[in-house]
Amino acid sequence: MGRIFSFFFTVLFCVNAYAIQYRAALVADMDTGRVLYQENANQLNYPASLTKIMTLYLTFDALEHGRLDLDDYLIVSKAAANAEPVKLGLSAGSKIRVEDAIKAVAVYSANDVARVLAENLKGGQEESFADLMTRVAREIGLTNTNFENSSGLPNDDHMSTARDIALLSMAVYKHFPQYWHFFGIKTWVYNGKTYTNGNRLLTSFNGCDGMKTGYTKKSKYSLVATAHRDNRHLMSVVLGAENKDVRANVAAQMLNRGFSMLDNGNAPIVKNTNVPPVQTATSSVSMPKAQYQNIAQSATFSAAYNAATTAAIPKYNTAAVLPDAGATGGTGVQFGAFSSESSAQTQVANVRNKLGVNAVVEPTGTGLYRVRVYGLSESGAQQLKSSAYANGIDSYVFH
Repeated sequence: MGRIFSFFFTVLFCVNAYAIQYRAALVADMDTGRVLYQENANQLNYPASLTKIMTLYLTFDALEHGRLDLDDYLIVSKAAANAEPVKLGLSAGSKIRVEDAIKAVAVYSANDVARVLAENLKGGQEESFADLMTRVAREIGLTNTNFENSSGLPNDDHMSTARDIALLSMAVYKHFPQYWHFFGIKTWVYNGKTYTNGNRLLTSFNGCDGMKTGYTKKSKYSLVATAHRDNRHLMSVVLGAENKDVRANVAAQMLNRGFSMLDNGNAPIVKNTNVPPVQTATSSVSMPKAQYQNIAQSATFSAAYNAATTAAIPKYNTAAVLPDAGATGGTGVQFGAFSSESSAQTQVANVRNKLGVNAVVEPTGTGLYRVRVYGLSESGAQQLKSSAYANGIDSYVFH
């Protein structure tokens, strides 16, 4: 008993020694969703590059449903090429393979590549991708998260919490286990240059297998760290640490604390410390977009965990409402632009199978292949767009 007390005194002392040097922390069981310890877990913070976990979640979803392939090539726009400050330095008009793009984001946290993924997944518009990020966040139980970009670059409305970041990370783990290994890559070589993962626990903490670091001047240093031990898998989240050492040390201590609590059967601990609120551009970001108001929110972490890891697995509706087959007109619907003709043909098959319409592949002359349906009335095009949305297919109406 004395040894257990001594251990917990040591852990509490170590964590409390850092308490004034970070804003929020949490440790949870990734297999059950049980939160073992949380501190300021529901307070708003800037997520910085932890944002890229959602960017990769949506990338994995696109891979899983045939909208992308690991060997596809993505076009780099001028806006993406100009992204700062952490970047691969890709030139406008160049291409990067999807698998390399994932590694660039997961390992090096490249802002230019995060934007490349966003633009290629959402019709060239990062703003549209950010709206999708927030909508999906609501659907998997992230009740206090709003995304304004794909990388986590500073924006006063770009907010989240330790609780929400934990749920998002668990959703990746549960929904796309086949891609989890990307978060455990220690080094990655691209074009002859070696990039090292900023998560130092991958090499210093036994059993660490992920996941993502974050930093901006406003957010300070953040980390999601995951680790295996004795067939158990835990996750720690640390937000707003003063420096890299604090970030890594607190994350490691949280993981050790969590494993010890499981060993000893301790009850969960909830703690709130006095940290000043972050400055936001709006009074609340809990439901920032009007179109999200009707999406049910999960009141508890356990309910949200179930939503994030079970109920939210994409299910496409095959009973879509189709436009009038005989309709003709000067309106059409585009179902994406792809860097390879084979990927465009895959989308044609996807549209035919899910929507029952025959699309065509149209080269753009700039290296992309558009998938389009022509000759629709305005109402028919809008119906087809709605059907595509219901079936998880991105599209837009053109005239």
